[in-house]
Amino acid sequence: MSLNAVVRKPVQPVAPTREPQRRLQPVTQPAVRRKPKLAYALVALGGALAIGAAQVGLSLAITQDSFTLAGLSSQQRELNLRTHALQEELTGLSSPQVLASSAADLGMVVAGSPSYLRLSDGAVFGTGAGADWTSTVNPDGVGAVSNSLIVEPTPPATVTEDDAAETTTQDLPPAITDGLPSPSTH
Repeated sequence: MSLNAVVRKPVQPVAPTREPQRRLQPVTQPAVRRKPKLAYALVALGGALAIGAAQVGLSLAITQDSFTLAGLSSQQRELNLRTHALQEELTGLSSPQVLASSAADLGMVVAGSPSYLRLSDGAVFGTGAGADWTSTVNPDGVGAVSNSLIVEPTPPATVTEDDAAETTTQDLPPAITDGLPSPSTH
């Protein structure tokens, strides 16, 4: 097909239309800028400060509790050691050797042969003789076996100020003047 064969439609004149109105208009006066709400900012800042203060307070409380726990653990350890020492002392003092020695010091003697009383008729069986005033057993004698649990009490001694100063210096570690002691190497 040729271009001549194409029928063209006549173009009709378009009626003039109004221009579309613009959406944007010039501003005659600047818009009033809104201030942020001060109350909201203060509430947010106060909340953040309260959370921070609570965290610091809890941290201090936990730290204080850990120091208290460490002190109580140390005290418990000392009390356990003291209990163990007292238990060993009690074991030594309740040994038969110490009891016999204490009884002899009090004037007690070993009883003679036993006597028995029959309650139905009041009859006495046995020798009926009391113990002699002299004991046949001497707990501190030649045949006594030493007991390592027995600690002989030492008589209280008078302590002077020189003795007290000497004992306190003996308890202290040696002074380190030239650094920590170390072996000499070549």
